Amino acid sequence: MSDLEKQAIPPLSPEEALQYVAIIDKAAENFRGQADELQAAIGMLMTGRLLGWKVLLIIHNKRTIRKYEEILGINVREMFPPEGPLAYKSLGYKIARGVSNFWKAVSGDVKIEHRRELDAG
Repeated sequence: MSDLEKQAIPPLSPEEALQYVAIIDKAAENFRGQADELQAAIGMLMTGRLLGWKVLLIIHNKRTIRKYEEILGINVREMFPPEGPLAYKSLGYKIARGVSNFWKAVSGDVKIEHRRELDAG
């Protein structure tokens, strides 16, 4: 999806839906800590398939991603595509794609305004 066009959201297969529920159930069962961290990790899981891991890296810092991965028992780069069907909505990702080095945008070396905002596309 290199041109960031609007795409239909593919439905989860029954197997994928069960996988997501199992990840959430296991994370909730094993979690100890502030409930809002669990809730945020689950939110990242559910939006990750829609946005993709590259957008998640723009939205969150590396430490937050690692914390949520640990809570969920996943690796975002293995769990999600680089760009999901709603990646086109990410203002920060659109800007990051335009800089010379995407990883400098991820690391914060290049400041990205509105990096957490989604628009209508």
